[in-house]
Amino acid sequence: MRFLFGLLLVLLTAPMLAQNIPANLDKLIDGEANKVISWRRYFHENPELSNREFNTCKKIEATLKEFGIETRVVAKTGVVGVLKGGKPGPVIALRADIDALPVEERNDLAFRSKTKTEYMGSTVSVMHACGHDSHIAMLLGAAEVLSKVKNDINGSVVFLFQPAEEGPPGDEEGGAPLMIKEGALDNPKVDAVYGIHIEAFGDLGKIYFKPGAFMASSDWFTIKIKGKQSHGASPWKSVDPIVVGTEIVQALQTIVSRQIDITKAPAIVTVGKFHGGVRSNIIPETAELEGTIRTLDDAMQQDIHKRIKHIAEKIAEANGAIAEVKIDTKTLVTYNDPALVEKSIPMLKKAAGNNNVVPVNWQTGAEDFSFYGKKAPAFFFYLGARDPKTSEANAPSHHAPEFYINDSKLDVGTRAFCYLVFGVK
Repeated sequence: MRFLFGLLLVLLTAPMLAQNIPANLDKLIDGEANKVISWRRYFHENPELSNREFNTCKKIEATLKEFGIETRVVAKTGVVGVLKGGKPGPVIALRADIDALPVEERNDLAFRSKTKTEYMGSTVSVMHACGHDSHIAMLLGAAEVLSKVKNDINGSVVFLFQPAEEGPPGDEEGGAPLMIKEGALDNPKVDAVYGIHIEAFGDLGKIYFKPGAFMASSDWFTIKIKGKQSHGASPWKSVDPIVVGTEIVQALQTIVSRQIDITKAPAIVTVGKFHGGVRSNIIPETAELEGTIRTLDDAMQQDIHKRIKHIAEKIAEANGAIAEVKIDTKTLVTYNDPALVEKSIPMLKKAAGNNNVVPVNWQTGAEDFSFYGKKAPAFFFYLGARDPKTSEANAPSHHAPEFYINDSKLDVGTRAFCYLVFGVK
């Protein structure tokens, strides 16, 4: 009896999941595949830095208008597109980030970037070294396909083309926080948000996900140490900020190794910069440390902030120096709403294949997609794009000059976006 009931439940549920999916959806997505690759290569060859994506913005806006999608520009160079479906239902947002990085591309691609621009007072090369070009292309593909079946959509679709995910320059506002501030998730009010990130280490065409905390928060800290300057031959007349700084660096390593319960979640405290002094025989007055904090638990994040401040200030005080600690939160923990994930997995399996949707552990990389999750249930996942000829160990890293993805399976991302629209009721 239990078996028959279970079978009946499966039979009833399967049509319900697929009842609104147009019969020609897969054919439309297949027909979009070459165009998606072409878009990706165009944006790869024409990258722009955070908050400077002027031509990228114009291209996206013009393309969406060709599809009959309402558009508005927000967050300086971001584009919001709204597609109203033919039936009442939820508002689903699909997000792609659009900015590139100050990296010089090193490969032999015919469409490699040769772009140079000004950044923070210097001339730099520009490269899509994190795959945002592919994110734009996959979402444009989904926008065109969905525009052709809009009468079958329950509710509305909001397309979020977000600038400055890599962080706005200097003290400028930007990225997801500014998109939200300027109403990207309002009018219409969004009920769920999805995002895809290409993964250079992942198997080609596979989708990787984790419910709950998925990617780490990212905080940047600066510790300014003020001591007393003297001749290097008379250190007893100084309060040496470099020696104080080295003690602080060592002590910060004990936060993760000795002070927090890492069975709850992993954490990282990294000092990436140490600057002090101008000459070998002068003990300087000041020194400065900079670093990053990565956590996957909100309470742990705040606890680590307090510990860094306490350690730096007390070590400095013990040596007769003064330490000033500043911590800037760049992103939150990227949290995948478990209920939304559960609803979405069947659609992702339709998009990628049952064996190609793979649960993974949490990641210590960070994403400002995390801010959307504070406004609506959110789900962020990876799409593998490693060339089959390259082992995972030899795949070039994100943000590296050699960064490379195989773009032959970007249709999986387009398909995932499209199916997710029809999978959430």
